[in-house]
Amino acid sequence: MKLKKHRKIAIVMGSQSDYSTMKDCVKILKILKISFDLKIVSAHRTPKRLYEFAKKSETNYSVIIAGAGGSAHLPGMIASLTAVPVIGVPIESKKLKGLDSLLSIVQMPKGIPVGTVAIGKDGAINAALYAASILGITDKKIKNSLLKLRIKQTKSVKKKPK
Repeated sequence: MKLKKHRKIAIVMGSQSDYSTMKDCVKILKILKISFDLKIVSAHRTPKRLYEFAKKSETNYSVIIAGAGGSAHLPGMIASLTAVPVIGVPIESKKLKGLDSLLSIVQMPKGIPVGTVAIGKDGAINAALYAASILGITDKKIKNSLLKLRIKQTKSVKKKPK
């Protein structure tokens, strides 16, 4: 069986309000010139949409980045329905500052892995970089773009305080 090269990332989130965090993921993928789709898929309010998305994901995507807050079931539910790597971004919540989201995403049962990053903006940025590094395993152009971004980041660090 021959595998297709998708080179595309899905960025999904549980609600419109999650976009304020996930837009940072979008920015990084645009900088790296990586193709992506952006969708709202709620584990609780649109379960049929979630199921259909997850089932079709293997023919459309190489990596899925899923941002969710509160009970944050979205990344785990997607991971339970597909073999595509899923990276979960915990969205900061008002009540528990995102700790609830983090624990929900990171504490998956054995057999259903979800790569989990930091809460909020830092997590969204790192999820994009993590997804790029996954694609970079088989795509030299993406790997080189990622390396250039890291070199630029390193050069931006001052040697001495002013």
